[in-house]
Amino acid sequence: MFASRNAVKLAARAFSTSVASQSKVAVLGAAGGIGQPLSLLLKANPRVTELGLYDIVNTPGVAADVGHINTLSKVEGFTAKDQDGLKKALQGAELVVIPAGVPRKPGMTRDDLFNTNAGIVRDLAKACAEHCPQAKLLIISNPVNSTVPIATEVFKNAGVYDPKKIFGVTSLDLVRASRFIGDKIGKIVDVPVIGGHAGITIIPLFSQVEGLSLTTEERDALTDRVQFGGDEVVKAKDGLGSATLSMAYAGARFADSLLRAASGESVLEWAFIRTDMFKNKGLEFFSTYVKLDQDGVKEILPLPENISEYEKHLIQKAIPELKKSETKGSSFVANSQ
Repeated sequence: MFASRNAVKLAARAFSTSVASQSKVAVLGAAGGIGQPLSLLLKANPRVTELGLYDIVNTPGVAADVGHINTLSKVEGFTAKDQDGLKKALQGAELVVIPAGVPRKPGMTRDDLFNTNAGIVRDLAKACAEHCPQAKLLIISNPVNSTVPIATEVFKNAGVYDPKKIFGVTSLDLVRASRFIGDKIGKIVDVPVIGGHAGITIIPLFSQVEGLSLTTEERDALTDRVQFGGDEVVKAKDGLGSATLSMAYAGARFADSLLRAASGESVLEWAFIRTDMFKNKGLEFFSTYVKLDQDGVKEILPLPENISEYEKHLIQKAIPELKKSETKGSSFVANSQ
């Protein structure tokens, strides 16, 4: 019991404790492998005053379980069987986090998940556009490089699109890069990661870590590990799942950044968003550095001027893959009207 209480206390300390506003957060896919630990971390966040949890089944049990955690926030869980359950979960939400969908299995890429998860994200985005069109959407469901364009097209079709409010959560790539470098240098430092959220579209900018010196072999190995770190987890779980706990942590961290920005703090983050950064390449979405405010994205910052030639090459390799995923997502919505 003592260890459990301390665990909750430590989780709460991971977030800022200065609360200036009240916020409802909805989690769609709350009974899943990511959704449950994500709901736990959000319940521990003092900025969250209400949680609306939704999934196909089992959500009332998740809500009852996390609802016993001793932070002053209301928790309700709804399933597809509840009349207007999804609507109730979404109404009044400031943030909507979407981890819903099927997990990866050994040998699967994130794109292999497309046919199942694309329809799930489309339908949930439609509900968000109807019931909480001003909320900020945090999309975790893979493949993020396609699901963010899917949500964007849905909101455009509904006439409520605001590019400042739809985010692909790529925070896990930053968390991994930081952890892997930490193993090498003995301390945790921030490592920028740009591009997308799949394979070679994930581009860690080790050149931006002050004082870091890597051999060519170390740089290549670390880059590959960040790009395909998810495969380590899929393999280690032996077909029983993908990255859930670390993804929940990364998603909760990004949600906290948006909540802090909403309360007036100046916050910098990295996210997969709509940007004109590579418009001349025909690319509309890219993960990059942004300033956040009450409305979502306040400013998209340019890439560092001193990135290495190696990193520039990685960007050029990533662009065709990003374009293909982007087109796949937007075409899916156009063809399913």
